[in-house]
Amino acid sequence: MAKLLAMILAGGEGRRLDPLTRDRAKPAVPFGGRYRIIDFVLSNFANSGVLKMKVLVQYKSESLNTHVQRAWRLSAFLNEYVEIVPAQMRYGPKWFEGSADAIYQNLNIITDEEPEYTFVFGADNIYRMDVRQMLQWHLDKRADLTVAAIPVPVEEAKDFGIIEVDSDGRMVGFVEKPKQDPRTIPGDPTRCLASMGNYLFTTRELVQEIVNDAGDPKSAHDFGKSIVTNMHARKDVFVYNFGTNTVPGQGVKERGYWRDVGNLDAYFQANMDLVAVDPIFSLYNDQWPIYTLHTNAPPAKFVFNNEAERRVGKATDSLISEGCIISGTHVHHSILSPSVRLNSYSTLDDCIVFEKVAIGRHCRIKNAIIDKHVVIPAGTVIGYDREADKRRFHVTESGIVVIPKGMRVESGA
Repeated sequence: MAKLLAMILAGGEGRRLDPLTRDRAKPAVPFGGRYRIIDFVLSNFANSGVLKMKVLVQYKSESLNTHVQRAWRLSAFLNEYVEIVPAQMRYGPKWFEGSADAIYQNLNIITDEEPEYTFVFGADNIYRMDVRQMLQWHLDKRADLTVAAIPVPVEEAKDFGIIEVDSDGRMVGFVEKPKQDPRTIPGDPTRCLASMGNYLFTTRELVQEIVNDAGDPKSAHDFGKSIVTNMHARKDVFVYNFGTNTVPGQGVKERGYWRDVGNLDAYFQANMDLVAVDPIFSLYNDQWPIYTLHTNAPPAKFVFNNEAERRVGKATDSLISEGCIISGTHVHHSILSPSVRLNSYSTLDDCIVFEKVAIGRHCRIKNAIIDKHVVIPAGTVIGYDREADKRRFHVTESGIVVIPKGMRVESGA
């Protein structure tokens, strides 16, 4: 098997996910109750047998560092690893100036490992992918670079970087967020190919392009804007259609599922994709599991069954993590992270609740994201009066209320 290395770009600020990213990097944001966003890309490589992974971090990385170091311990004896790489500032006292510059500042990792092929993937998306199929496409095409792309409807093309390909899959053009007349997939006028920001390079070509880009003072030092845009006119750049990728145990509905959780509304909706009876993205595929850190919390507990007093501990269409206590409360269409405590006579609808949140009695909460260590006192109402919510919390365009980490909500708010 060819020598492979995965470089995972996990250094973004994630400003559009504020306040969830005030104290953590975007890839460290919890997702699906007990996972972190970065777990999805790392699980894809682990399940694909690519077991040499370097995670490049930068902003607010302590939470991310801790999670990766504790959760992702592979066999050093077999030279398998998931290793955190902080910004080393090898070429001066500066942060990464773009995704390409992040690789340039860490080229020593690639030259030391000497892989034949190098994956450069982001850490910000939710999806399952067998990267071996992308590698096989790369090998079959004898490509210098392969760009992963996902089919999107023509009407959504304005939100993505759109790739133009010929009938052989060769990249012949790229337009960032075209305002009109986007190029469609050959033979399919209803869809376009949108870049996923995931790349596979023949390593010698990657090193050459990164070094040349670093010496260009006019470059944005970004893979999409600089490397790919310039490289496809000179080298063999092909596009891998993620819509053709399949993984074991995956249902037909999930094939091609990929979500960019770059803003709070998209993040909320991607979480809600998980809770349906037959979800479009299932966490219960044991043939392609999503790995994460396991806690020592006890099982989830549901107590009280007094229908006369409407004091019944129950959850419907929800994901409830270990350590939660649902005490005389009704939880519906929601996701609870470990060790959440909900007290009697409250209701929780369409909510995402992070770890170690405490919610008092007689609360009514809906359409909310509640970060870690939040304490909500008895009688609190959230999500029913947008103007009142805006005076106290962050509210998204679609009306999702976001309560930041550690906030002590005022009584009666």
